Order: sequence, then C-alpha cells, then structure tokens
Amino acid sequence: MNLEHWELLSYVVTVFGLPLAILSFLWEQRKERENEEEEVYQLLSDAYTDFLQLVMANPDLRLRSQCSVSDLTEEQRERMHVLFEILISLFERAYLLAYEEKMSGKQLRRWRSWDDYMREWVERDDFRLMLPRLLHGEDPDFCQYIMRIAQKYQLHEKT
Repeated sequence: MNLEHWELLSYVVTVFGLPLAILSFLWEQRKERENEEEEVYQLLSDAYTDFLQLVMANPDLRLRSQCSVSDLTEEQRERMHVLFEILISLFERAYLLAYEEKMSGKQLRRWRSWDDYMREWVERDDFRLMLPRLLHGEDPDFCQYIMRIAQKYQLHEKT
C-alpha cells in the first residue's frame, strides 16, 4: 500500500467512521439515560408498594376506602398523619425525579401513573384537608402541582 491508499482510507474513515462513531455514542447515551429513568421509576414503584404494605398493616385506619374516616382515636389519627407524611414524601420524590414540563413517550406514561396515585389520594377528604400541613417545607413546585389537583377536587365537590 502506498501513501495514496492510506490517504484514501483516512478519508473513508473520516467521512463514514467518525459520523458512525458519533451516532453510536449518542445512541448509547440515550439508551443509558432510558435505563436510568427506568431504574428510578422502578425504585419509586417499589417504594409505593412498600407504602401500600404499611397501609395494609394498618387496616383499622381504612386508608383504602374512598371516604374519610371520622371515628378514629387520637393514636389512630397520629398513625394516619405519619402515613400521609410518608406518602407526601414519596410523591414529592416522584415529582422531583420523574416530572418534567415537556414529557413524551415513556416518560409521560410513567408520570401519568404517579399523577393517578396523587389524584386517588387527593380524592380523600381527610388527606386533602391535611395537605397544607403536610406540604409545609416541601418543594414549592411540587406543592403547587398537588394543590392544583386538590383544588380541582374541591371544585367538583361544590358542583
């Protein structure tokens, strides 16, 4: 091989190899980001499952019913408050890790499941009434998000 062949090969590598390497790098970065997002979603889902196990361990609080429970003892109200604090902490974590203004595809599907969980809990009068106290010191954007949900349910109740 002479110098002209080596020069031609270097042009081929520059024209085809370099763009291919860049595309390959970008593809791998995207896959890695998707894997990280999936891992975060799975960890959050596991944490929500753990929370539901706490709910099941406290059946006397009737937290899976859709209506608030008024005949609770002081000790039961305290346990309920602690469980609601755990739940708000979990929702805030999900919001901070999974929510973005402009989402599409998998991100949006993952977020919608968290939005559904929040709406389900906000439907409960006792949870919604405790929100201002529960949100004290939480992320302001998260507080606005969940309070908008709560306001929608309050408006529906009034009509």
